[in-house]
Amino acid sequence: MKQQNSAQVCTIDNGLTIISEYLPAAQSAAIGFFVATGARDETAKESGVSHFLEHMMFKGTQKRSSMDITLELGNLGAQANAFTSEENTVYYSGIIPEKFSLMQDLLSDMLRPALDPGEFETEKKVIIEEIALYQDRPHFYLFENSMRDYYRGHPAGNSVLGTPESLTAMTHQDMRDYFNRRYSPSNIVLVATGNFDQKRFFSDAQKLTGKWANFQAKRDIKPAPPHSSYKELRRKNLTQTHILFLSEGASAQAAERYALSLLAMLIGDSTGSRLYWELIDKGLAEDAGADNDERDGTGLFMAYASVEPAKADTVSAVVKKILVSPLDFSDADLERAKHKLISKVVLSGELPMGRLMALGLEWNYRHKLHSLGETLERVRSLSRKDIEAALAKYPLQDWAEYRLIPE
Repeated sequence: MKQQNSAQVCTIDNGLTIISEYLPAAQSAAIGFFVATGARDETAKESGVSHFLEHMMFKGTQKRSSMDITLELGNLGAQANAFTSEENTVYYSGIIPEKFSLMQDLLSDMLRPALDPGEFETEKKVIIEEIALYQDRPHFYLFENSMRDYYRGHPAGNSVLGTPESLTAMTHQDMRDYFNRRYSPSNIVLVATGNFDQKRFFSDAQKLTGKWANFQAKRDIKPAPPHSSYKELRRKNLTQTHILFLSEGASAQAAERYALSLLAMLIGDSTGSRLYWELIDKGLAEDAGADNDERDGTGLFMAYASVEPAKADTVSAVVKKILVSPLDFSDADLERAKHKLISKVVLSGELPMGRLMALGLEWNYRHKLHSLGETLERVRSLSRKDIEAALAKYPLQDWAEYRLIPE
């Protein structure tokens, strides 16, 4: 076993990585399995299977029925959930220390699902309804369709939910084949943080997961080339026009991701940013923001605004003006943005659940770990020169603009 900063890391014989960070002052613990798989790893035929499989993890194992899992979660008083993204599927729980080992046993069992054909058909209907609900949300509709168009066949643009057509055509065997291709222990990391018995955690992990069969689960992480384009999407019953700008940004592995995250704070934080003062404060837009979306081997820098349709062209012009002059900020602006980013890191990372997410996702992307203190020092050290260097590599010049317009 080796120690990286405050966390202990080991990899057992079947390839499963186990990370433990003991926080003695914490009054709770958090535990989770982070699987490096998502929409990006699906074929067109499998579109939506990662998210569908996430649901099936709660629908029974060889030892527990769906009802058993539901009742056990209730009896443990656990705050348990899961999520699927383009690149990760995460199963996690917050738990009081005295129930930690029971939660570890349950989660470990859930990661070997029964994939019952009857439960499969029932849950398929639930997810098709969920897709319909999300399609009615303007932000979701704009982002999903824009990402698909922007990535132009690159797997990073795959849909997380899939479509009613792909879900309807999906078979029970398709899901089992996907599970057998992606859920290798060497493609999974088990993480625990907070107040718990570390020695027992490692011992139980070996006992509960050590017999999982290992195999290779590869991913193509080539970057997506940037390009310029303009496209309009239309939907009925909209009252706002939603505008999205996309350009190449720093990947999850790029050192420049810190500087571009700070730049996104300068440009599009919800208060006190350039987009805020030029759009929100002046009443031109209802909502506006910017972000650096870090992905495996590729990344996106994005800016967003929602406006009254009559103001769309005006707002688009303002956003473009800001994006083509990213270094137009003062030293005082830079310090304010750093304080906001530091606050964001601290508030999300000082509790067991926040540390759980930070450790698990960092390992999946970089196979490294940083303490909260180290991350804060990295942010504090950022300067204008760091942003200039990041812009030399990611110049934010090729912009694709997408608009969702009332029909």
